[in-house]
Amino acid sequence: MRRIAWGLLLLLAFAVPWEFSLNLGEPLGPIARILGVLLVVVAIPAVLHAGRLRTPGPMQWLVLAFYLWFCCSYFWTIEPLATLEKLRSYFQEMMIVWLVWEFAESPEDLRSLLRAYLAGACVLAALTLASFRSVEALAGNQIRFVATGQDPNDVARFLDLAFPLAALLLHIERRWPWRLLALGYLLLGLAAVVLTASRGGFLAAVLAFAGSGLLLMRKHAKAVLAGALAWLAIGAGLWITVPHSTFERLATIPSQLSGGDLNQRSNIWVAGWDAFARSPIFGTGAGSFVSAARLNPGDTAHNTVLSIVVGGGLCALFLAFGIVVLAARSALVARGPLRVALLTVLLVWAVASFVDTVEENRSTWLLLGLIAVAGRLAVESPAQLENCFPEDISGASAQMEPDQSCGSVN
Repeated sequence: MRRIAWGLLLLLAFAVPWEFSLNLGEPLGPIARILGVLLVVVAIPAVLHAGRLRTPGPMQWLVLAFYLWFCCSYFWTIEPLATLEKLRSYFQEMMIVWLVWEFAESPEDLRSLLRAYLAGACVLAALTLASFRSVEALAGNQIRFVATGQDPNDVARFLDLAFPLAALLLHIERRWPWRLLALGYLLLGLAAVVLTASRGGFLAAVLAFAGSGLLLMRKHAKAVLAGALAWLAIGAGLWITVPHSTFERLATIPSQLSGGDLNQRSNIWVAGWDAFARSPIFGTGAGSFVSAARLNPGDTAHNTVLSIVVGGGLCALFLAFGIVVLAARSALVARGPLRVALLTVLLVWAVASFVDTVEENRSTWLLLGLIAVAGRLAVESPAQLENCFPEDISGASAQMEPDQSCGSVN
Protein backbone atom coordinates (compact mmCIF):
# COMPACT_ATOMS: atom_id res chain seq x y z
CA MET A 1 0.00 0.00 0.00
CA ARG A 2 2.86 2.40 0.70
CA ARG A 3 4.16 1.89 -2.83
CA ILE A 4 0.76 2.81 -4.23
CA ALA A 5 0.61 5.85 -1.97
CA TRP A 6 4.11 6.86 -3.07
CA GLY A 7 3.12 6.58 -6.72
CA LEU A 8 0.05 8.74 -6.14
CA LEU A 9 2.18 11.31 -4.31
CA LEU A 10 4.49 11.56 -7.32
CA LEU A 11 1.48 12.00 -9.61
CA LEU A 12 0.12 14.68 -7.30
CA ALA A 13 3.42 16.60 -7.37
CA PHE A 14 3.40 16.32 -11.17
CA ALA A 15 -0.20 17.56 -11.48
CA VAL A 16 -0.09 20.49 -9.04
CA PRO A 17 1.39 23.12 -11.42
CA TRP A 18 -1.13 22.53 -14.23
CA GLU A 19 -4.09 21.12 -12.25
CA PHE A 20 -6.67 23.72 -13.39
CA SER A 21 -6.03 22.90 -17.03
CA LEU A 22 -7.71 19.54 -16.40
CA ASN A 23 -10.83 20.39 -14.41
CA LEU A 24 -13.63 17.81 -14.49
CA GLY A 25 -16.13 20.11 -12.77
CA GLU A 26 -17.97 19.60 -9.50
CA PRO A 27 -17.94 17.41 -7.53
CA LEU A 28 -14.63 16.10 -8.91
CA GLY A 29 -12.81 19.37 -9.58
CA PRO A 30 -9.24 19.72 -10.88
CA ILE A 31 -7.00 16.72 -11.37
CA ALA A 32 -4.86 17.49 -8.30
CA ARG A 33 -7.93 17.38 -6.06
CA ILE A 34 -8.85 13.94 -7.43
CA LEU A 35 -5.32 12.63 -6.92
CA GLY A 36 -5.23 14.11 -3.42
CA VAL A 37 -8.44 12.36 -2.42
CA LEU A 38 -7.17 9.05 -3.84
CA LEU A 39 -3.89 9.54 -1.99
CA VAL A 40 -5.65 10.04 1.35
CA VAL A 41 -7.83 6.98 0.71
CA VAL A 42 -4.70 4.89 0.13
CA ALA A 43 -2.53 6.58 2.75
CA ILE A 44 -4.78 5.76 5.71
CA PRO A 45 -4.69 1.95 5.26
CA ALA A 46 -1.00 2.17 4.32
CA VAL A 47 -0.21 3.81 7.67
CA LEU A 48 -2.47 1.37 9.55
CA HIS A 49 -0.86 -1.61 7.82
CA ALA A 50 2.62 -0.37 8.71
CA GLY A 51 1.50 0.13 12.29
CA ARG A 52 3.31 3.43 12.61
CA LEU A 53 3.03 7.10 11.77
CA ARG A 54 6.17 9.10 11.24
CA THR A 55 6.70 11.42 14.19
CA PRO A 56 5.47 14.84 13.10
CA GLY A 57 7.91 17.73 13.07
CA PRO A 58 7.26 21.27 14.30
CA MET A 59 6.03 22.40 10.88
CA GLN A 60 3.44 19.63 10.71
CA TRP A 61 2.07 20.58 14.12
CA LEU A 62 1.96 24.27 13.19
CA VAL A 63 0.16 23.52 9.92
CA LEU A 64 -2.37 21.47 11.87
CA ALA A 65 -2.82 24.30 14.40
CA PHE A 66 -3.20 26.78 11.54
CA TYR A 67 -5.96 24.69 9.99
CA LEU A 68 -7.72 24.05 13.30
CA TRP A 69 -7.69 27.76 14.10
CA PHE A 70 -9.51 28.47 10.84
CA CYS A 71 -11.94 25.66 11.73
CA CYS A 72 -12.65 27.48 15.00
CA SER A 73 -13.33 30.65 13.03
CA TYR A 74 -16.57 29.05 11.86
CA PHE A 75 -18.06 29.90 15.26
CA TRP A 76 -17.66 33.65 14.68
CA THR A 77 -17.50 33.96 10.90
CA ILE A 78 -19.57 36.54 9.07
CA GLU A 79 -19.87 34.18 6.06
CA PRO A 80 -20.65 30.60 7.23
CA LEU A 81 -21.03 29.12 3.73
CA ALA A 82 -17.84 30.74 2.46
CA THR A 83 -15.98 29.54 5.56
CA LEU A 84 -17.11 25.94 5.09
CA GLU A 85 -16.00 26.04 1.46
CA LYS A 86 -12.65 27.52 2.43
CA LEU A 87 -12.12 24.91 5.14
CA ARG A 88 -12.64 22.16 2.57
CA SER A 89 -10.09 23.77 0.28
CA TYR A 90 -7.59 24.35 3.09
CA PHE A 91 -7.79 20.70 4.13
CA GLN A 92 -7.10 19.51 0.58
CA GLU A 93 -4.11 21.84 0.32
CA MET A 94 -2.53 21.63 3.78
CA MET A 95 -2.73 17.85 4.05
CA ILE A 96 0.03 17.71 1.43
CA VAL A 97 2.54 18.81 4.09
CA TRP A 98 1.69 15.72 6.16
CA LEU A 99 1.59 13.33 3.20
CA VAL A 100 5.00 14.40 1.90
CA TRP A 101 6.42 14.11 5.42
CA GLU A 102 5.04 10.57 5.80
CA PHE A 103 5.92 9.03 2.43
CA ALA A 104 9.13 10.82 1.40
CA GLU A 105 11.59 8.67 3.30
CA SER A 106 14.98 9.21 1.65
CA PRO A 107 17.00 11.80 -0.29
CA GLU A 108 16.18 9.86 -3.45
CA ASP A 109 12.46 10.32 -2.69
CA LEU A 110 12.98 14.06 -2.28
CA ARG A 111 14.80 14.21 -5.59
CA SER A 112 12.02 12.26 -7.31
CA LEU A 113 9.39 14.69 -6.00
CA LEU A 114 11.43 17.66 -7.25
CA ARG A 115 11.66 16.00 -10.65
CA ALA A 116 7.90 15.41 -10.68
CA TYR A 117 7.12 19.02 -9.84
CA LEU A 118 9.52 20.26 -12.51
CA ALA A 119 7.96 17.95 -15.08
CA GLY A 120 4.55 19.36 -14.16
CA ALA A 121 5.89 22.92 -14.56
CA CYS A 122 7.13 21.93 -18.02
CA VAL A 123 3.60 20.84 -18.90
CA LEU A 124 2.27 24.20 -17.70
CA ALA A 125 4.88 26.08 -19.73
CA ALA A 126 4.06 24.01 -22.83
CA LEU A 127 0.33 24.65 -22.42
CA THR A 128 0.99 28.38 -22.05
CA LEU A 129 3.17 28.44 -25.16
CA ALA A 130 0.50 26.47 -27.03
CA SER A 131 -2.17 28.99 -26.04
CA PHE A 132 -0.07 31.71 -27.65
CA ARG A 133 -0.51 30.10 -31.07
CA SER A 134 -4.11 29.00 -30.56
CA VAL A 135 -6.88 30.08 -32.93
CA GLU A 136 -8.69 31.87 -30.11
CA ALA A 137 -5.62 33.94 -29.23
CA LEU A 138 -4.92 34.89 -32.82
CA ALA A 139 -8.55 35.90 -33.43
CA GLY A 140 -9.05 37.74 -30.15
CA ASN A 141 -6.07 40.14 -30.27
CA GLN A 142 -4.96 38.98 -26.83
CA ILE A 143 -2.01 40.47 -24.98
CA ARG A 144 -1.96 37.93 -22.12
CA PHE A 145 -1.62 34.24 -22.88
CA VAL A 146 -2.22 31.45 -20.42
CA ALA A 147 -2.97 27.74 -20.29
CA THR A 148 -6.65 26.84 -20.46
CA GLY A 149 -8.45 27.18 -17.12
CA GLN A 150 -5.60 29.07 -15.46
CA ASP A 151 -5.13 32.60 -14.14
CA PRO A 152 -2.17 34.49 -15.69
CA ASN A 153 -0.76 35.60 -12.34
CA ASP A 154 -1.04 32.10 -10.88
CA VAL A 155 0.65 30.58 -13.93
CA ALA A 156 3.54 33.02 -13.70
CA ARG A 157 3.99 32.21 -10.00
CA PHE A 158 3.91 28.44 -10.53
CA LEU A 159 6.49 28.78 -13.30
CA ASP A 160 8.71 31.05 -11.17
CA LEU A 161 8.84 28.57 -8.30
CA ALA A 162 10.18 25.88 -10.63
CA PHE A 163 13.19 27.86 -11.94
CA PRO A 164 15.44 27.25 -8.89
CA LEU A 165 14.46 23.57 -8.91
CA ALA A 166 15.40 23.33 -12.60
CA ALA A 167 18.77 24.93 -11.87
CA LEU A 168 19.30 22.49 -8.98
CA LEU A 169 18.55 19.44 -11.11
CA LEU A 170 20.68 20.75 -13.97
CA HIS A 171 23.54 21.07 -11.49
CA ILE A 172 23.27 17.61 -9.92
CA GLU A 173 21.83 15.29 -12.57
CA ARG A 174 24.06 12.97 -14.60
CA ARG A 175 21.39 11.36 -16.76
CA TRP A 176 20.82 13.38 -19.90
CA PRO A 177 16.97 13.16 -19.99
CA TRP A 178 16.69 14.97 -16.65
CA ARG A 179 19.39 17.47 -17.60
CA LEU A 180 17.61 18.13 -20.87
CA LEU A 181 14.30 18.61 -19.05
CA ALA A 182 15.87 21.12 -16.63
CA LEU A 183 17.73 23.00 -19.35
CA GLY A 184 14.67 23.13 -21.61
CA TYR A 185 12.58 24.51 -18.78
CA LEU A 186 15.09 27.26 -17.97
CA LEU A 187 15.01 28.35 -21.61
CA LEU A 188 11.28 28.09 -22.30
CA GLY A 189 9.80 28.69 -18.86
CA LEU A 190 10.77 32.35 -18.87
CA ALA A 191 9.23 32.75 -22.32
CA ALA A 192 5.98 31.42 -20.86
CA VAL A 193 6.21 33.91 -17.96
CA VAL A 194 6.62 36.76 -20.45
CA LEU A 195 3.54 35.57 -22.36
CA THR A 196 1.40 35.81 -19.21
CA ALA A 197 2.27 39.55 -19.03
CA SER A 198 2.16 39.22 -15.23
CA ARG A 199 4.17 42.10 -13.79
CA GLY A 200 4.56 40.54 -10.37
CA GLY A 201 5.37 37.22 -12.01
CA PHE A 202 8.08 38.81 -14.14
CA LEU A 203 9.72 40.46 -11.13
CA ALA A 204 9.66 37.15 -9.26
CA ALA A 205 11.16 35.46 -12.35
CA VAL A 206 14.09 37.89 -12.28
CA LEU A 207 14.72 36.97 -8.65
CA ALA A 208 14.38 33.27 -9.45
CA PHE A 209 16.91 33.55 -12.28
CA ALA A 210 19.32 35.47 -10.05
CA GLY A 211 19.26 32.63 -7.52
CA SER A 212 19.49 30.04 -10.27
CA GLY A 213 22.47 31.82 -11.80
CA LEU A 214 24.18 31.96 -8.41
CA LEU A 215 23.72 28.21 -8.09
CA LEU A 216 25.01 27.38 -11.56
CA MET A 217 27.80 29.94 -11.92
CA ARG A 218 30.00 28.25 -9.34
CA LYS A 219 30.47 25.12 -11.48
CA HIS A 220 28.88 25.83 -14.85
CA ALA A 221 29.91 29.35 -15.83
CA LYS A 222 30.27 28.46 -19.52
CA ALA A 223 26.87 26.76 -19.56
CA VAL A 224 25.26 29.83 -17.95
CA LEU A 225 26.81 32.06 -20.61
CA ALA A 226 25.59 29.74 -23.36
CA GLY A 227 22.12 29.72 -21.81
CA ALA A 228 22.08 33.53 -21.67
CA LEU A 229 22.96 33.69 -25.36
CA ALA A 230 20.27 31.14 -26.16
CA TRP A 231 17.71 33.15 -24.26
CA LEU A 232 18.70 36.28 -26.16
CA ALA A 233 17.77 34.41 -29.32
CA ILE A 234 14.46 33.30 -27.77
CA GLY A 235 13.82 36.87 -26.59
CA ALA A 236 14.40 38.17 -30.11
CA GLY A 237 11.90 35.65 -31.40
CA LEU A 238 9.35 36.75 -28.82
CA TRP A 239 9.89 40.39 -29.72
CA ILE A 240 9.05 39.61 -33.33
CA THR A 241 6.05 37.35 -32.72
CA VAL A 242 4.44 38.52 -29.44
CA PRO A 243 2.09 41.54 -29.55
CA HIS A 244 3.95 44.65 -28.44
CA SER A 245 1.08 45.40 -26.05
CA THR A 246 2.33 42.45 -23.97
CA PHE A 247 5.74 44.08 -23.57
CA GLU A 248 4.15 47.48 -23.00
CA ARG A 249 2.27 46.04 -20.03
CA LEU A 250 5.48 44.65 -18.57
CA ALA A 251 7.18 48.00 -19.21
CA THR A 252 4.79 49.65 -16.73
CA ILE A 253 6.44 47.82 -13.82
CA PRO A 254 8.65 50.79 -12.77
CA SER A 255 5.76 53.27 -12.85
CA GLN A 256 3.49 50.87 -10.94
CA LEU A 257 6.14 50.40 -8.26
CA SER A 258 6.98 54.09 -7.93
CA GLY A 259 3.57 55.69 -7.98
CA GLY A 260 0.91 53.43 -9.40
CA ASP A 261 -1.87 51.59 -7.62
CA LEU A 262 -0.55 48.15 -8.67
CA ASN A 263 -3.59 47.51 -10.87
CA GLN A 264 -6.01 48.78 -8.19
CA ARG A 265 -4.53 46.53 -5.54
CA SER A 266 -3.85 49.46 -3.22
CA ASN A 267 -7.59 50.15 -2.98
CA ILE A 268 -8.21 46.53 -2.07
CA TRP A 269 -5.49 46.64 0.57
CA VAL A 270 -6.97 49.75 2.17
CA ALA A 271 -10.36 48.05 2.35
CA GLY A 272 -8.73 44.92 3.77
CA TRP A 273 -6.89 46.92 6.42
CA ASP A 274 -10.17 48.50 7.51
CA ALA A 275 -11.70 45.01 7.80
CA PHE A 276 -8.73 43.85 9.90
CA ALA A 277 -9.07 46.88 12.19
CA ARG A 278 -12.65 45.89 12.98
CA SER A 279 -11.64 42.39 14.18
CA PRO A 280 -7.87 42.27 14.74
CA ILE A 281 -7.48 39.32 17.11
CA PHE A 282 -9.80 36.60 15.83
CA GLY A 283 -10.59 37.78 12.31
CA THR A 284 -13.90 37.52 10.52
CA GLY A 285 -13.68 33.87 9.48
CA ALA A 286 -11.91 31.85 6.81
CA GLY A 287 -12.92 32.88 3.30
CA SER A 288 -14.66 36.06 4.47
CA PHE A 289 -12.22 38.63 3.06
CA VAL A 290 -14.48 39.87 0.26
CA SER A 291 -17.46 40.38 2.56
CA ALA A 292 -15.41 41.87 5.40
CA ALA A 293 -13.70 44.32 3.05
CA ARG A 294 -16.99 45.04 1.21
CA LEU A 295 -15.54 44.19 -2.21
CA ASN A 296 -17.05 42.78 -5.36
CA PRO A 297 -17.58 38.98 -5.25
CA GLY A 298 -14.87 38.34 -7.85
CA ASP A 299 -12.12 40.18 -5.93
CA THR A 300 -9.40 38.64 -3.78
CA ALA A 301 -7.01 40.09 -1.22
CA HIS A 302 -4.02 40.10 -3.61
CA ASN A 303 -1.84 39.88 -0.51
CA THR A 304 -1.21 36.76 1.53
CA VAL A 305 -0.63 38.46 4.89
CA LEU A 306 -3.78 40.54 4.52
CA SER A 307 -5.84 37.53 3.47
CA ILE A 308 -4.70 35.55 6.52
CA VAL A 309 -5.03 38.35 9.05
CA VAL A 310 -8.52 39.38 7.93
CA GLY A 311 -9.81 35.80 7.97
CA GLY A 312 -8.03 34.55 11.11
CA GLY A 313 -6.77 37.63 12.89
CA LEU A 314 -3.36 38.05 14.50
CA CYS A 315 -3.56 34.51 15.92
CA ALA A 316 -3.60 33.03 12.41
CA LEU A 317 -0.86 35.41 11.28
CA PHE A 318 1.45 34.31 14.11
CA LEU A 319 0.92 30.66 13.18
CA ALA A 320 1.59 31.38 9.49
CA PHE A 321 4.72 33.33 10.40
CA GLY A 322 5.92 30.37 12.45
CA ILE A 323 5.44 28.04 9.47
CA VAL A 324 7.52 30.31 7.23
CA VAL A 325 10.26 30.63 9.87
CA LEU A 326 10.45 26.84 10.21
CA ALA A 327 10.64 26.51 6.42
CA ALA A 328 13.53 28.98 6.30
CA ARG A 329 15.26 27.09 9.10
CA SER A 330 14.85 23.78 7.26
CA ALA A 331 16.28 25.30 4.07
CA LEU A 332 19.27 26.66 5.97
CA VAL A 333 19.97 23.26 7.53
CA ALA A 334 20.49 21.81 4.06
CA ARG A 335 23.85 22.29 2.41
CA GLY A 336 25.34 23.18 -0.93
CA PRO A 337 23.15 23.58 -4.02
CA LEU A 338 20.06 22.25 -2.26
CA ARG A 339 20.23 25.08 0.29
CA VAL A 340 20.64 27.72 -2.45
CA ALA A 341 17.71 26.33 -4.45
CA LEU A 342 15.35 26.07 -1.47
CA LEU A 343 16.18 29.54 -0.17
CA THR A 344 15.60 30.96 -3.65
CA VAL A 345 12.23 29.20 -3.81
CA LEU A 346 11.27 30.76 -0.47
CA LEU A 347 12.34 34.23 -1.62
CA VAL A 348 10.37 33.90 -4.86
CA TRP A 349 7.37 32.69 -2.87
CA ALA A 350 7.71 35.64 -0.46
CA VAL A 351 7.79 38.16 -3.33
CA ALA A 352 4.72 36.56 -4.88
CA SER A 353 2.89 36.69 -1.53
CA PHE A 354 2.93 40.49 -1.58
CA VAL A 355 0.63 40.66 -4.61
CA ASP A 356 -1.19 37.30 -4.51
CA THR A 357 -2.98 35.07 -2.01
CA VAL A 358 -0.55 32.17 -2.18
CA GLU A 359 -1.84 30.35 0.91
CA GLU A 360 -4.75 29.14 -1.22
CA ASN A 361 -2.62 27.07 -3.65
CA ARG A 362 -1.44 23.48 -3.45
CA SER A 363 1.94 24.51 -4.83
CA THR A 364 2.61 26.51 -1.64
CA TRP A 365 1.99 23.58 0.68
CA LEU A 366 3.74 21.06 -1.55
CA LEU A 367 6.91 23.15 -1.61
CA LEU A 368 6.71 23.81 2.14
CA GLY A 369 6.38 20.06 2.66
CA LEU A 370 9.41 19.39 0.46
CA ILE A 371 11.48 21.96 2.33
CA ALA A 372 10.49 20.39 5.66
CA VAL A 373 11.57 16.95 4.41
CA ALA A 374 14.89 18.39 3.22
CA GLY A 375 15.51 19.78 6.70
CA ARG A 376 14.65 16.44 8.30
CA LEU A 377 16.96 14.50 5.98
CA ALA A 378 19.78 16.99 6.57
CA VAL A 379 19.66 15.97 10.23
CA GLU A 380 18.86 12.26 9.89
CA SER A 381 20.92 11.38 6.79
CA PRO A 382 23.37 14.21 6.07
CA ALA A 383 25.85 12.07 4.11
CA GLN A 384 23.18 10.51 1.88
CA LEU A 385 21.56 13.90 1.29
CA GLU A 386 24.89 15.43 0.31
CA ASN A 387 25.56 12.54 -2.07
CA CYS A 388 22.13 12.95 -3.62
CA PHE A 389 22.52 16.73 -4.00
CA PRO A 390 26.30 17.05 -4.40
CA GLU A 391 28.27 20.24 -4.83
CA ASP A 392 30.46 18.44 -7.37
CA ILE A 393 28.84 15.50 -9.18
CA SER A 394 32.17 14.12 -10.39
CA GLY A 395 33.52 13.96 -6.86
CA ALA A 396 30.27 12.59 -5.50
CA SER A 397 30.14 9.74 -7.99
CA ALA A 398 33.58 8.59 -6.97
CA GLN A 399 32.80 8.61 -3.26
CA MET A 400 29.24 7.31 -3.30
CA GLU A 401 28.47 4.09 -1.49
CA PRO A 402 26.17 1.50 -3.11
CA ASP A 403 23.36 2.11 -0.65
CA GLN A 404 23.61 5.87 -1.06
CA SER A 405 22.80 6.01 -4.77
CA CYS A 406 20.16 8.43 -5.96
CA GLY A 407 19.50 6.58 -9.13
CA SER A 408 21.44 9.03 -11.28
CA VAL A 409 24.97 7.71 -11.09
CA ASN A 410 26.01 5.08 -13.62
